[in-house]
Amino acid sequence: MLIRHRQILTNGLHLRHFCQSSAAAVLQDPIEPPPLTYLEGLPRPDPKYEEIIRAIPRSSSGKNISAKERKVGRVPSIVFEQEDGQHGGNKRIISVRTNQIRKLVNHMGRSFFLSRLFDLEVAPDFESDEIIEKVRVLPRKLHLHAGTDAVLNVTFIRAPSHALLKVDVPLVFRGEDVSPGLKKGAYLNTIKRTVKYLCPADIIPPYIDVDLSELDAGQKIVTGDLKVHPALKLLRSKDEAVCKIMGARVSDQKKTK
Repeated sequence: MLIRHRQILTNGLHLRHFCQSSAAAVLQDPIEPPPLTYLEGLPRPDPKYEEIIRAIPRSSSGKNISAKERKVGRVPSIVFEQEDGQHGGNKRIISVRTNQIRKLVNHMGRSFFLSRLFDLEVAPDFESDEIIEKVRVLPRKLHLHAGTDAVLNVTFIRAPSHALLKVDVPLVFRGEDVSPGLKKGAYLNTIKRTVKYLCPADIIPPYIDVDLSELDAGQKIVTGDLKVHPALKLLRSKDEAVCKIMGARVSDQKKTK
């Protein structure tokens, strides 16, 4: 009986030690996955557009304040945290230089500007070396004047590595010169210029290539055909048409007769 009692006690101690070890293993911090990177062969941001956007804080907002900002060469703006990929809180009202934003939009194009990450530095004034906040951001909205295309407002969303952001990624069509359908006199019907994806912030594509080189008359490309990083999530149906090679125009058919 004494030997059996000792065996039971020993087994109990072993079991207790095993449970404590298991609990310790569970309490350890999980191993973080490696950071996502752009894949070979897919578009990545062009370094020539890397630029720090300088900003200053604003103490108040409103129609009159915004008008005064524009008169002195500044664009009223907002930067905030993402919560559902496109909306959020922790807003900071700021102003950015009109010339800088206009230059970027003119060089890149509106849709490409809205799919590009930038570093944003907020300082007490534009000449100060003191930095109040430095953060990576994605331009979320760009409001231009309908008649003059003057920049009226810009909204930025903070883009830390862990963020998942909804982005309208622009499409770039390539291969028109060798497309069998286009060489036969058909024409390209462009249905979409951008496609919305939920993107990890570190691998937001600057654009998506659409290959037309093998497309014949009557054929189309749908969103599910687009080649993107597997970590991107398409937010619309994969069967939506992006473009289609249509039959030759009536005017073109008359010319060939």
